[in-house]
Amino acid sequence: MKKLILMCGLSITFSCQKEIDKKTDVSSDLITSKVNSHSLNLNKDLSTVDGIKQEYNLVNAQLLERKLDSVGFKYECAEKSGSVVYYSEKGNLKLIKHFQADSHFSSTENYFINDEKPYFIFKDETVWSFAGGTADKPDTKDDVTEKRFYLVDNKAIQCLDKKYTLRSNSSDNPKSENVPNREMKNCSIADLQKTFDLLVKNKDKRGVGKCL
Repeated sequence: MKKLILMCGLSITFSCQKEIDKKTDVSSDLITSKVNSHSLNLNKDLSTVDGIKQEYNLVNAQLLERKLDSVGFKYECAEKSGSVVYYSEKGNLKLIKHFQADSHFSSTENYFINDEKPYFIFKDETVWSFAGGTADKPDTKDDVTEKRFYLVDNKAIQCLDKKYTLRSNSSDNPKSENVPNREMKNCSIADLQKTFDLLVKNKDKRGVGKCL
């Protein structure tokens, strides 16, 4: 009788151990699957518009989560002032944000970078003016232009823009995401490339300086 009970106990123990081993194997497979999936996500495809979108969305997410290191400087030039911020990850430059403004104009250029070359440039320009109202409470309007440049080997493969107006006396201003993009007729990035090269040249600059 004791032998029978002992044999049953050993059988149950053996079955439990097999179940534990099975679960361990399944867990290992899941871990391996996650690692492989993560590894696949690390493969960048910056030769297509879709691949470029995925990469700059990733960098934007890192930016919002404050996962990127940042340094920069400010400058004053005649009636125009500006600032430049360099964002990097483990010493690799990922993004340069260049802002400049004068009395009625402001512009922000975002250069998304891989291997020291821009693969996407987003430029946002705003021109504001008075649009009625009273001397005590004038109305204003902002004419906004957004430009998107998708680049492969420093050449534009697609250029898009959108334009809309924001009015201070309106409660129903358009939202950028609801305004459709249009293909740009002039898809040159020559001026932006010059600015990018200048910003890279000044990446070790700090504090407040004069014109770039």
